[in-house]
Amino acid sequence: MILKYSTMSPLNITEDKISTFVLIGIPGMEHVHFWISIPICLIYIIAALGNSTILIIIKTEPSLHEPMYYFLSMLAFSDLCLSFSSLPTMLRIFLFNAPGISVDACITQEFFIHTFTAMESSVLVIMSFDRFIAIRNPLRYSSILTNVRVMQIGLGFAIRCFLFILPFPITLKRLRYCRENLLSYSYCLHQDIMRLACSDNRVNIIYGFFIAILSMLDFSVIVISYVLILKTVLGIASHQERFKALNTCVSHICAVLIFYMPIISLSIVHRFAKHGSTLIRILIANIFLLVPPLMNPIVYCVKTRQIKEKVLGKLWLKKT
Repeated sequence: MILKYSTMSPLNITEDKISTFVLIGIPGMEHVHFWISIPICLIYIIAALGNSTILIIIKTEPSLHEPMYYFLSMLAFSDLCLSFSSLPTMLRIFLFNAPGISVDACITQEFFIHTFTAMESSVLVIMSFDRFIAIRNPLRYSSILTNVRVMQIGLGFAIRCFLFILPFPITLKRLRYCRENLLSYSYCLHQDIMRLACSDNRVNIIYGFFIAILSMLDFSVIVISYVLILKTVLGIASHQERFKALNTCVSHICAVLIFYMPIISLSIVHRFAKHGSTLIRILIANIFLLVPPLMNPIVYCVKTRQIKEKVLGKLWLKKT
């Protein structure tokens, strides 16, 4: 087993096969990793409680058995799984100062992270379509998005995400790792693992570019949906009705910004600031996995009246 750290000379290269990768926390702050682990643990706990609460409330309240809330439960499920996908390595690094991870475990983690990231992106697309239908054809909303159709849409997108991400671990497993083993983040990503390969990784590069295009396509569909929504809203005569229609989209817009802003920021940093601060890149990458699962339940509990009332009702009953 080879375990090389960034302090080692770049000339110290071996052709032995690597069996362990090394993840990094926050460079230069290793001495306070334990204290950093406290807010990270709190974020994971709040995210888990928040998303679990949304899932339980939607499941147990018949009044919330509507397409909008079914899609919200899909978002909460994706957030929950995304949190649990990154939790093991985050805690190992910051809480136990154990940055080593086996190649197989790293490849497994990247598969789950990419799968649930793709699922969250897909759910945000579905939710934008849901809002468009609700505003464009409110009288036909229930007949267009029936429970069966909602289930079919959710299952279809889940299968799509699984099949599209499945080639990642398969192709990574076929690569040979015999040079550096230091990764760039506190968790494993496809593009980060493949750059360490000492065998031909052109297939990984091409397929990774294809998946990146699909992700941007998801974002483009969301933007187009909101352009159509805005066009529909501007056609409403009453200012009060316009405000009411747009207000139903606020939570989803916040979720889209929370999810895509770190991705776009990280892409810009990689493209235009390759030699910039490593700390900024790592912080953005950690925000990408930590913040959406934390903030989405908070945003929906605050901005969605029905969810807020049910949550407060449950808390009030427990107090009394």
